[in-house]
Amino acid sequence: MNVIYGINTVTEALKARGPAFEWIGVAKERHDIRLQRIIEDCRKIGVQVRVLPRVELDRLAVNAAHQGVVAVTTGKHYTDLDDLVASRRGQHSLIVVLDGIEDPHNLGAILRTADAAGADGIVIPERRAASVTGAVAKVSAGASEHLPVAKVTNISRALEELKSKEMWIVGLDERGKQTYDQLDYRMHCAIVLGAEGKGLHDLVSKHCDLLVSIPMLGQVPSLNVSVAAGVVLYEVVRQRRQGASK
Repeated sequence: MNVIYGINTVTEALKARGPAFEWIGVAKERHDIRLQRIIEDCRKIGVQVRVLPRVELDRLAVNAAHQGVVAVTTGKHYTDLDDLVASRRGQHSLIVVLDGIEDPHNLGAILRTADAAGADGIVIPERRAASVTGAVAKVSAGASEHLPVAKVTNISRALEELKSKEMWIVGLDERGKQTYDQLDYRMHCAIVLGAEGKGLHDLVSKHCDLLVSIPMLGQVPSLNVSVAAGVVLYEVVRQRRQGASK
């Protein structure tokens, strides 16, 4: 049984028609307009609604952060790399590749930022990394239900596949000689982010065409990976919007 929860997450999942819903549980103690809208959306598309005690929703979500709504689904539908590349949203491709992000909160935050920045999708490894769970979907505020996510067996091999599709591979790494804002992102590209506390694996960095860094002017040596993702992705957005306005 796969569970997603939270007002925004479930609302966005209903809009996206992403997961196949088995049923949605709502708290019998809650009667506000936001929950009523979810119930109405369920009726429109034929999803069963169950009114349950909050303690039962706590058990299903395995925490109390569900805001009175829990959806039981068939699970996250992962796409393949070719389909992800084909789903380009703008003039130039923008794919985010995650090299072993383990913290669900970081994955959720990156999904939310990537969707906001107009990225085409996310690539994650099958093993030793966070997957799109209910907790991740909640942190992403529903972005996980709109943004395609591809699971691959080998990140380095996936990068070579992206290169074969005329895409530049840009790794974010403290060893990068260029700073992230010195690069022209008006090209098809994939931004590669490393794991918490470890950065990019050496083999993965060797498969990058370019390595860029974020200048650190204080005493702390690095940023949280989800914050770093936001910094770089919105530089991509800035440059591409600027180019489009010329």
